[in-house]
Amino acid sequence: MKAIESWLKENGITEVECLVADFTGIARGKIMPANKFMKERGIRLPESVALQSVTGDYVADDLYYKLVDPAEIDMRVQPDENAMFLVPWALEPTAQIIHDTYDKQGNPVELCPRNILKKVMALYDAKGWSPIVAPELEFYLTKPSNDPDLPLEPPVGRSGRQESGRQSFSIDATNEYDPLFEDVYDYAEAMGLDVDTLIHEEGTAQMEINFLHGAPVNLADQVFLFKRVVREAALKHDVRATFMAKPVEDEPGSSMHIHQSLLDTKTGKNLFSNEDGSTSDLFMNYIAGLQKYIPSTMPLFAPNVNSYRRLLPDTSAPVNVEWGEDNRTVALRVPDSSPANRRIENRLAGADANPYLALAATLLCGYMGIEEGLKPSTPVKGSAYKIRDKNMPVNLEHALDKMESCETMQKMLGEKFINAYVAVKRAEYENFKRVISSWEREYLLLTV
Repeated sequence: MKAIESWLKENGITEVECLVADFTGIARGKIMPANKFMKERGIRLPESVALQSVTGDYVADDLYYKLVDPAEIDMRVQPDENAMFLVPWALEPTAQIIHDTYDKQGNPVELCPRNILKKVMALYDAKGWSPIVAPELEFYLTKPSNDPDLPLEPPVGRSGRQESGRQSFSIDATNEYDPLFEDVYDYAEAMGLDVDTLIHEEGTAQMEINFLHGAPVNLADQVFLFKRVVREAALKHDVRATFMAKPVEDEPGSSMHIHQSLLDTKTGKNLFSNEDGSTSDLFMNYIAGLQKYIPSTMPLFAPNVNSYRRLLPDTSAPVNVEWGEDNRTVALRVPDSSPANRRIENRLAGADANPYLALAATLLCGYMGIEEGLKPSTPVKGSAYKIRDKNMPVNLEHALDKMESCETMQKMLGEKFINAYVAVKRAEYENFKRVISSWEREYLLLTV
């Protein structure tokens, strides 16, 4: 706590937001005066926080009390001195500190996403390997709308006009929202987030931010907080930002592409390349692991009902687990690069994915490929959009069934976590099924 107290005093912090990420990626926790935070030296939260659905509901009681202590005990929540950030949009000096969760015996709580990622990282640490990741996060800017039944519209830019048509990679279209993005970059700089390139993506008012490569836990922290940054900057300019996977009908979905490579911890050499610059067997094993296990971990890449609206043929989103070199139509792309920078890009994850769980899943799939000595399929030449993988889940219900029945994932991620995650997502799915959509009213109401 000494380092944390020193940092708080140096920055004149008067208020602290104590944060943990739930399954959805929602920031939960407590806000308290800085002096109270320093006295308490950690907080407590109910274990049940981990079982909240995106609607704020919980799983049914018969499942609930199998997953948490019937006494509804507290978790011990401790601040991480490597995850302290300013809150630049706050009116008074405020810090946001990401916390880790432990039980009474000091063991990491199995239900918390950040602990799941750390659990996977421990597998690599034991091998003397250091995974490196670089997420690319897409999102839409929209006009404010208080009616969830109305389609979203692009916001008005500096010119006083709404964007129309698709403006992929357009500089001028991006500059329409310059004041907003200046705040985004200012906030990110104040927080020490390693954001890099800003791109106008294919959709109308759809943007992408790339992060500099780094250690997975730190990058997951940054993506988790960056969503707050964009939403706050958008609110300041009377605009809304959404990371929903498919928020706009007939427009491309929003992804979170994850570039990943593997270094020898001692030498810093890229283990995906041989000394002569050729691809290593380990690299092929890693790709094969992604191909084998991604179908069983899809709820961690595509966690919501809406996620599967993005994953359709000919929509700039993968519908298989094919791989290829410099090929954006496959799920697993090997970018054209030098041997030292050889990496694989997982293009399946949606922008709506919890970054801790998406990174944990992709790293674990690759790890299992290495452990099992798997061999990948033949790389795809040309378009892979017409290749449908029958093993890939087509909706959330199918995906949850596959993950629940995968013994490897039960073993590696923990039976308690898998059961809890599936239960929460099934509760959300049941909630969704109660809602009658406009499509049903339009086409079924007076015809069937």
